[in-house]
Amino acid sequence: MKKILHLFIFLVVIIILWGCPYDSPYGIDATAQENIDDNLLGSWATLVSKPANDQEHKEGPVKIIFSKNTDLEYDIAITGYLDELKPYRVVTNDTIKGTAFISTVAGKQFLNSFIKGKTYIAEIKKDNNSMSILCLAEHFTVKFIKSSNDLRKAVEFHYKVANIPMYDDFFVLKNLKKVN
Repeated sequence: MKKILHLFIFLVVIIILWGCPYDSPYGIDATAQENIDDNLLGSWATLVSKPANDQEHKEGPVKIIFSKNTDLEYDIAITGYLDELKPYRVVTNDTIKGTAFISTVAGKQFLNSFIKGKTYIAEIKKDNNSMSILCLAEHFTVKFIKSSNDLRKAVEFHYKVANIPMYDDFFVLKNLKKVN
């Protein structure tokens, strides 16, 4: 009976961690290396699908605001109906605030976002007039990351071998449009 209980608890923990965005004490670079992209500055908005109940989803607006902190770093604020994120303790009132910088790995841009003592890594995809911010899933790597260099190598390896990058579908902002 004890083995069954341990197996059940193990499976529950795996399922919970499988649905989390990747967070780390490290960024892809130890410090910001690239100048900020002035095209990112300003407010970007999109609608995100949120579960209303077991069978339905509803859409709600979410906005991310990039402002200049330094020549290499952004201040970011994510606002909107963020009740689903309150259990993660990153929401203050209706806003998630932090800082971020950009790193380039394997020809792709990544946002290193520092929010409440954790670093979240998200790929930035830009189209003509829109942008998507796609957080990497917790399980994108099985390696134990001990430094920024280890994280960079893990991201490079993942993008080299994965047919489709592992994004956390719950923590993505797709088709953001610039608003004023």
